[in-house]
Amino acid sequence: MRSLIKYALVAMLAGCATTPPPMQRLNLRLAPSDLGQAISVQQHLVVERGGRIDELDAALEADATHLTLVGLAFGQRVLSIDYDGQHIAEWRHVMLPKQVRAEDVLQDLQLTLWPLAQLQAALPPGWRVEDDGLLRTLSLDGAVIATLRYSAMPRWSGTVVLDNLRYRYRLTIQTAP
Repeated sequence: MRSLIKYALVAMLAGCATTPPPMQRLNLRLAPSDLGQAISVQQHLVVERGGRIDELDAALEADATHLTLVGLAFGQRVLSIDYDGQHIAEWRHVMLPKQVRAEDVLQDLQLTLWPLAQLQAALPPGWRVEDDGLLRTLSLDGAVIATLRYSAMPRWSGTVVLDNLRYRYRLTIQTAP
């Protein structure tokens, strides 16, 4: 069973874990209060990369002071992240690949959920986020890096599809009703 969990974790999360060159990193660190309201959702995530499809369940809670995310694979906790706006506390399953970084998971969450004005204010030079209702686009120096498509508003309800063109993976997030 341990080898099955290890294999699944490596395959599932490797697509989201590639580290870009330092000068091209986005490094978002928005405050939980910038989200604008408290949320508590259960989600099902599907990662597609290189012809593989892997799945993970997650529970996300955020309020004005902190954000907590717990990820489960095969009913077992594999990752916990707590973020207070300045510090990230992380717990990892021993089989979770080192390439899966809490900072990257947090950044994807912020790109997906935080309001456009807060994202734009936090972007380093060269980066741009555009929002057209149910479509959000992230670009660097005019090249599209990622697109996010939403099925509903608020953004954490329904389904979100994040297509990362830079690292060639798709993350589909379905929020439980």
